[in-house]
Amino acid sequence: MPQRDNLRFPSFWQLQIIGWICFYVFVLAGSVPDLLKRPGTLRDNTLGLAFMFLCSCALHPVCRALLRRSLPWLAFELRASVWSLAAGTAGAFGFELSALGFHQMYWADLAGNSVQFSVVLFLWCNLYFSIKQWQQSAQERERLLRAETEAREARLSALRYQLNPHFLFNSLNAVSTLVLDGNAPAATRMLAQIGELLRTSLENEVMPEATLSQEMAFTERYLAIEQTRLGERLRVALTIPPETLDAQVPSMLLQPLVENAVRHGVARLVEGGTVALESGLHAGRLRIVICNSGRRGAKRQSENGNGIGLSNTAERLKTLYGKDHHLSVEWPEAGGCEVTVELPFRTAAKSQEALACAH
Repeated sequence: MPQRDNLRFPSFWQLQIIGWICFYVFVLAGSVPDLLKRPGTLRDNTLGLAFMFLCSCALHPVCRALLRRSLPWLAFELRASVWSLAAGTAGAFGFELSALGFHQMYWADLAGNSVQFSVVLFLWCNLYFSIKQWQQSAQERERLLRAETEAREARLSALRYQLNPHFLFNSLNAVSTLVLDGNAPAATRMLAQIGELLRTSLENEVMPEATLSQEMAFTERYLAIEQTRLGERLRVALTIPPETLDAQVPSMLLQPLVENAVRHGVARLVEGGTVALESGLHAGRLRIVICNSGRRGAKRQSENGNGIGLSNTAERLKTLYGKDHHLSVEWPEAGGCEVTVELPFRTAAKSQEALACAH
């Protein structure tokens, strides 16, 4: 739950003192002509404002109690007017008593000052209610925003953790195949590579986004594992311009998409194939294309075989960017499958600046 310090609300006493000082200056400015004619005007104004200030302090716990009861607006106003009249009358009596003494007190002036004090205190009560309601509204907005952020981060973490068992199952299945084929050296090398990849995944802090260079390093480790399994059947073509390496992308974006390309576009073919990954900047946006050579007319098989990787990626893109992204899957006439991802181009520095502005 956000606290006042987090939202940087001024305290009641800060607003109380500043507000009454401003009101005092306003009253003095309006009584400048009288100050020259009647020497006691400054004293009377100062004394009157002092009693109003004390009455507002006495009304503070009353207003807090009214707010806690969550009354309708009309009930608020009625109770505030009654309490303001009582406090205003008491304040006016104290002012008259201090200024003139009991025997020189004019009851007509007392009645007029009581009305004046009561009106000012009633307006003070309404100002207090308005500020408190604004603060509560701001706290509620902050609470909802924080809850949405936490839910979003939890969803992203759950989606990312969903990929690790999926990848591990496929990798161990590939190791099992190598063992059954009698290729023990390749199986041993692949287990070491899998261990290194999982160690990297577990040691790194789980973040919603990473740089493209970090994602490429992780993906290249995965491709090394697949090349151990498939040998010369898997050919890799990477085209990553330097200006795109610092771009922010969803964490674990590339590996599941590349895994789909290997499994469905290369591993099933006796002759193997090529997996190509390229990035570029287009109209201020980052475009990433992952494709495999595959076979012509493989669209129907691919539609049913994209599995958890593509659906998981689509969910994470939607969670992170809302509608400000594009994900498409196409099957070119030449064969294979092509996945295109377009994201807003942001570097790590720009992301931190945007986060600082949002807070």
